[in-house]
Amino acid sequence: MFLLLTLLWIVFNGRFTIEVLLFGVAISGLICFFLVRFFGYSFRKELRALKILPDLIIYIFVLLIEIIKANFTVMKLILFKAREIEPVVVHFHTDLKSRYAKVLLANSITLTPGTITSSMHDDEYYVHCLDKKLGNGISDSVFVRRLKKMEAKL
Repeated sequence: MFLLLTLLWIVFNGRFTIEVLLFGVAISGLICFFLVRFFGYSFRKELRALKILPDLIIYIFVLLIEIIKANFTVMKLILFKAREIEPVVVHFHTDLKSRYAKVLLANSITLTPGTITSSMHDDEYYVHCLDKKLGNGISDSVFVRRLKKMEAKL
């Protein structure tokens, strides 16, 4: 974190001099001290988080693919009305353990067109779906499987 902050200081400053470097080192040191002291930051936590970085990159790629697929599904629903659209609220439980994974799941569902996470409390989710077909299998979606895999590594 310290090196990253120092590097960002130098990049954002736009020039490299000894004064800029020394000031960047001092500011980065103060920020790191503040994070350790008041926010519980530790280098061990950062190293553990680096273990899931490849999985997080894959998760973002999967999210983008799901967003594109859902866009086409919603366009098909709107443009080619072969049947009446049936909105539905889906309720499901998840066995994700970390708050981070639960919030990431709720945000991923909301980012996907046609679905909105209307409520998330502990392990319960209420998701409004534009059509009942969009709510099928939401409790065991690719998002849930990927997040479980990421939690297992932490």
